[in-house]
Amino acid sequence: MFKIKGTVITFLMSIGMLLIINACGVSYSLKGSSIPENVKTYTVTFFENISPMVSATLSQTMTEGLKERIRSQSRLSQVNQDGDTQFDGTITNYSITPAAVEAGSDRAAMNRLSITVKVKFTNRKDDTGKSDFEESFTQFKEFRGEVSNQETQLNAEIVKALTEDIFNKAFNNW
Repeated sequence: MFKIKGTVITFLMSIGMLLIINACGVSYSLKGSSIPENVKTYTVTFFENISPMVSATLSQTMTEGLKERIRSQSRLSQVNQDGDTQFDGTITNYSITPAAVEAGSDRAAMNRLSITVKVKFTNRKDDTGKSDFEESFTQFKEFRGEVSNQETQLNAEIVKALTEDIFNKAFNNW
């Protein structure tokens, strides 16, 4: 009897804790997005990689990642040129640096892959030019081991964070 009662109490407490944790969570929505009604289209030009260190597929990954972010999180339609909003960008830094040194040696225990992109955003429907910007965005990921084994995955994670930053700057006024 006591064992069943204890199990029921534990179960109810677990449910209660889940509800409390869920209620304390942060929720995101596009309601805060401030895309004016007269803006219907966007253009993303190819992100050229001018960094001294180059990843072969990074330009394509960055360009397509930004297109996909806007396509999936807005009502805008993509056009190849002369969009109502335009994103021009370059990859200005792609670097791997030691993040932590292994105890008792001079070897890196952790490395950091950093990517910086410079983005020029133009809103052709804003005659004041107040929504336009030219800004650099940087994101990084730390990793163990050789970068060659993880480079594709690391690049994808960093590009996801970069495109979120760019989208938020352009359309959420963050």
